Amino acid sequence: MPERLPQDRLIDQFQAPTSPPLPREQLIADLLRVEKAARYRPPANDFQQLLGTWQLRFVTGTQKARQRAGIVLGAGQYLPSWVKITLTYEAATDNTGRMINRISLAPLTLVVSGPCRFQSPRNLLVFDFTRLAITLGRLTLFQGFLGNGEEREAQFSQREIGKQAFFVFFLLEERVIAARGKGGGLALWVKP
Repeated sequence: MPERLPQDRLIDQFQAPTSPPLPREQLIADLLRVEKAARYRPPANDFQQLLGTWQLRFVTGTQKARQRAGIVLGAGQYLPSWVKITLTYEAATDNTGRMINRISLAPLTLVVSGPCRFQSPRNLLVFDFTRLAITLGRLTLFQGFLGNGEEREAQFSQREIGKQAFFVFFLLEERVIAARGKGGGLALWVKP
């Protein structure tokens, strides 16, 4: 039987939730192989493939971030079941919309959101979190703009890419997506 491709292992890992998780080292190696292949032959993707809600399942930090934060992520970490982090993408046009990041530690929920735009063929998603909402159960503790979020939101489309946060997606499948962030870390999300 031929060896399975890294991309196939990643997809199968999260389509069959009863299968045992890949060891972290194997998952990172597969992500790096898929990312390298995408650099040489970028897949033709568009913003429509991101629309909907995705649950963060695995994340790595950069060496620099790990040194600043202590050993929070180590070399990569599956997210524990008691924390739920999701990203939701909503479209405004073919390549622009809103990105909503929800972090739930029941009963506390933190939501940051803001504008985003997708650039093909680089599979680059530029974003800015400009709004914050904090709830405790049904009680809203805070809801409004972050700092000068209103101004940043109004000027979002004119700002240079290098001065904004971004993800470079190298895997966009029906149920699994993966990207490298501006800071160098890797992240993998699945459809819940």
